[in-house]
Amino acid sequence: MAQPADPSTPPAALPGRHMSAELYSQPEVWERAIAQAGTEQSPIPADGARVAVVGCGTSWFMAQSYAAARETAGRGETDAFAASEALVLETRAYDAVVAITRSGTTSEILTLLTQLKGRVPTLVILGDPTSPAAGLADAVVALPYADESSVVQTRFATTALAYLLATLGHDLTGAVADARRALEEPVAQDLLDAEQFSFLGTGWTVGLAHEAALKMREAVQGWTESYPAMEYRHGPIAIAAPGRVTWLFGPSPDGLATEVEATGAFFAAPDLHPLAGLVRVHKLTLERALARGLDPDVPRHLSRSVILGAESP
Repeated sequence: MAQPADPSTPPAALPGRHMSAELYSQPEVWERAIAQAGTEQSPIPADGARVAVVGCGTSWFMAQSYAAARETAGRGETDAFAASEALVLETRAYDAVVAITRSGTTSEILTLLTQLKGRVPTLVILGDPTSPAAGLADAVVALPYADESSVVQTRFATTALAYLLATLGHDLTGAVADARRALEEPVAQDLLDAEQFSFLGTGWTVGLAHEAALKMREAVQGWTESYPAMEYRHGPIAIAAPGRVTWLFGPSPDGLATEVEATGAFFAAPDLHPLAGLVRVHKLTLERALARGLDPDVPRHLSRSVILGAESP
């Protein structure tokens, strides 16, 4: 079984060295974000405000998780959109728009912030406070300590969500402890060898399921799918079979584990906080990529930021 790099002294040419370092730093970086959320005068939209949250790729899935968590917490109507599909903002009234972007250079985010300038208050949560997005938004939450070198996102996404959940009053002490445990525990060989993964979530963890599937596609070139857990039995369970995995974030709907196990598929429901469960998927993804001779720092056809009309970085 291929092992991830030691994040403290990764050899310069080792595949996955950036993803490895960023993966193993997540618990400490979350603690910084949680402290930041608790001490700064947060520009997060006020309770009761109608909010749209936007992002691209991984950031879109974090937007989905935050939107569900905010509305469930009774903080106000909250919708999530892919930035490229946020045309509804032209016709639907929002009190504020929150954009999540690691690089602050993604074309769709910059276009949207430009269109909204002077019309709707905007907040951007980003890794690079010197990026163009910072200059276009009305307010900024900078998480430079969570920025990344790898193309495949891990640390920034979970840190941005940890910050946002902390502003909603979530106690993430257990999440940090569980993340450390997830990083210490070995990955089972059956998971490394699995043919296919279906990731499931409920409520705010549906976004985590979509992000887990994206990670496996990007870094492993693997067959992965993702659904709300209660929707899985409405068709997708047909692909469950021996050698395949159904992985759940959060509490399991009644009877789901029994139905999945009856197919011969492995039902994974880690006893971890959902954020820490995503860290475990990140670790599994890294090790599966390395075992297949792939470098998750530079996955095929992808770049760190999508900049339309320009060559990829």
